[in-house]
Amino acid sequence: MLGDAFGEVTERLRRSTVQVLAGPANRGSGIVWREDGQILTNAHVLHGNRVQVELWNGRQFTARVLRTDRRRDLASLQVDADGLASAVPGNSDALRPGELVIAVGSPYGFIGAVSTGVVHSVGALAGLAARRWVVSDVRLAPGNSGGPLANAQGRLVGLNTMIAGGLALAIPSRSVEHFLARPAGGEAFLGVTARPVALSRNAGRIGFLILEIAPGSPAARASLLPGDLLVGASGRPFRSADDLENALHSSPGEPLEIEFRRGDNDQIRKVVTQVAVDAVRAA
Repeated sequence: MLGDAFGEVTERLRRSTVQVLAGPANRGSGIVWREDGQILTNAHVLHGNRVQVELWNGRQFTARVLRTDRRRDLASLQVDADGLASAVPGNSDALRPGELVIAVGSPYGFIGAVSTGVVHSVGALAGLAARRWVVSDVRLAPGNSGGPLANAQGRLVGLNTMIAGGLALAIPSRSVEHFLARPAGGEAFLGVTARPVALSRNAGRIGFLILEIAPGSPAARASLLPGDLLVGASGRPFRSADDLENALHSSPGEPLEIEFRRGDNDQIRKVVTQVAVDAVRAA
């Protein structure tokens, strides 16, 4: 009985997984996010705007690229189809080490290949950008990029992206949700170039060291300076490299309270700035 239930879960997941073809040498996977044809994949799978999508049953569609985020390595596609089997969103924040996970993709062109494993950790990894990953021991191969990582109930908890140190890395589903929630008309703009740094006195927290400030930007008008260390926004401390951008995109065109430190002083200062909306993203 347990085997039958697991087989049903994996079959539903296979039917919502697609192969993404972006040229003869560029193949990856994707997941149907909505039954009206919205599909998610990795940005690095795409090369140009000519993309074909193949469903589990062999049907092929030309896909339009709706938006990409190269920093998060996410992309959203649209095909003209209705009634597609779509993913059931899960909560990557609820994952625990040892939990069973399922990966589906098109390794080496084999559509709908399934691999299982367990979660090793959820969080940042040394040597990579200070952002959260779902780390597991599922077996990935070329062609798996952009495919779903699901929990034992078949709920999407990540998008498989790469292999590091023999382990599989997936973009957490919470990061996917933040990507999709961004306004389509523009990007939230603070006007700083910043580098994430670990806060030695606050385990699990990071700051953003301001390297440059664009003249006339919201950051300049708020009297922020190069060398300031951004540590939180709207009363929430930063814990990953995504947190600053998520805070900006949660308040496009609205006032945002930013917490920062200046110089060697550990005192946290606060400033309120009006986040602008710009067509080109600044870090």
